[in-house]
Amino acid sequence: MAVLRVLFLPVLVALLLLAGPGRAAADDASRSYRGNAASPGCSNKFQLVKVKNWVNGSEGTTLVGLSAAFGASLPATVNEARKAFSVLTDPLDCCSNVTTKLTNSIAIATRGGCPFTAKAENAQAAGAAGLLVINDSEELYAMVCNENDTSINVTIPVLMIPQSAGKNLKDLLDQGARVELQLYSPIRPVVELSAGFLLIMAVGTIVCSSLWSEFVACEQVDEHYNQITRQEGPNSGTNHRQEKEIFEISAKGAAVFIVVASVFLLLLFYLMSSWVTWVLIVFFCIGGIEGMHSCLVTIFSRIFKEWGQKTVEVPFLGEILTLSVGILPFCTVFAILWVVYRRSSFAWIGQDILGICLMITVLQMARLPNIRVASALLSAAFVYDIFWVFISPLIFHESVMIAVASGDSSGEAIPMLLRIPRFFDPWGGYDMIGFGDIIFPGLLVAFSYRFDRAGKKGILNGYFLWLTVGYAVGLFLTYLALFLMDGHGQPALLYLVPCTLGLIVVLGWIRGELPDLWNYGRRSENLVEQV
Repeated sequence: MAVLRVLFLPVLVALLLLAGPGRAAADDASRSYRGNAASPGCSNKFQLVKVKNWVNGSEGTTLVGLSAAFGASLPATVNEARKAFSVLTDPLDCCSNVTTKLTNSIAIATRGGCPFTAKAENAQAAGAAGLLVINDSEELYAMVCNENDTSINVTIPVLMIPQSAGKNLKDLLDQGARVELQLYSPIRPVVELSAGFLLIMAVGTIVCSSLWSEFVACEQVDEHYNQITRQEGPNSGTNHRQEKEIFEISAKGAAVFIVVASVFLLLLFYLMSSWVTWVLIVFFCIGGIEGMHSCLVTIFSRIFKEWGQKTVEVPFLGEILTLSVGILPFCTVFAILWVVYRRSSFAWIGQDILGICLMITVLQMARLPNIRVASALLSAAFVYDIFWVFISPLIFHESVMIAVASGDSSGEAIPMLLRIPRFFDPWGGYDMIGFGDIIFPGLLVAFSYRFDRAGKKGILNGYFLWLTVGYAVGLFLTYLALFLMDGHGQPALLYLVPCTLGLIVVLGWIRGELPDLWNYGRRSENLVEQV
């Protein structure tokens, strides 16, 4: 494991650079649409639409579309929706009088160059029961009214589907297949339990990381953090008497870190491809193996103390715990199986386990010395997250952070986040949170616990409990904003930093302890190994 621990350092950097895209956001591609109603006649709220289809009597894959700002609304359940045969319009763009008989059928047309309202009116005049427009790209654009449309007379439902799905339908109809369609728009639940489970996982990871050294690894928390250096400690999974590596983050390092993160993010934005994503997947697996190995060895050594004493000589690596040698293959196989089944419906479980173990290990290795450094790091991360999520679209025409987190066009996504399926959402998808949205505030929460222990503070008059509650509230506000913004990506640190850093600063000021928090550990600053 000594080799893995050396390799883990660049993995740590890569994870922290990429993690933190306020991707508590919905990952449905169908949520990517643009446009607003331009006139009072276009007052419909845009809705995602499910398109069930049957080809020659056999049910096909359900498609997803987007309704227009005009026309009839669709039923919310499949039982209320009626089947209708689909027919290609002639002309295909439906921009002039339609010669095809469309009575009680769903007309299928290509985008063309005329207003969407004109297409709908032409299809309706030919007797169509609905209009399905095939877009010329995979992105769904909102179909709005033209500024010159003063009176809209469309009473049929109108929707758009992506190019690939529409091309398949068009090809089937060209080949003479009988295609039946059923259109409906399920309503999303107001409260989705998966967001609550994700909040519990994120808060639990931070609490576990903060308490790990004292209650799991059986290490006494040093009451004078300014004297912490590389210490001898219980074996964490490598050599029997390996020194525990603790890296203190400096204020200068925090500033450099954010600059490097921004440059790296831009490189990924312009160079994103399947091989780049695979490199990051490999980094994630290496870090996950190291994290899981470290956690399991520590836990088993805690439960079965005699296992933590048996060693074996390994060529090139020297004396290593027998337990460590036995657990490493299990962790490696676990990560490999996750890679093999990463696109399966249950792959999120393996990804979350690897991610949580990785973050616990990271929060054991990296530490904040005081609030001065915490303010530099979290304030920079706060600006970084907001800029690359909200402001970058004004410069790069799309959100750089969300584009990178979404992965490349092959469907491969960067795994540096926790995710959980929306179990009760008819539209499916996942709720997510980036590693950075846990690690950055987690460093501050872990510091608050060490500060409380050093000052022998109780639960209520300390800072750890209140920062943990503040983090949970910040995450709740993130999902509330996500709901109010109709699922558009949110920079989670926009809410988490004020609820953690802001909280400890206010509490410290009220209690008269802000100078102690600000200058904690500065007397021997040069004695601590820095990153």
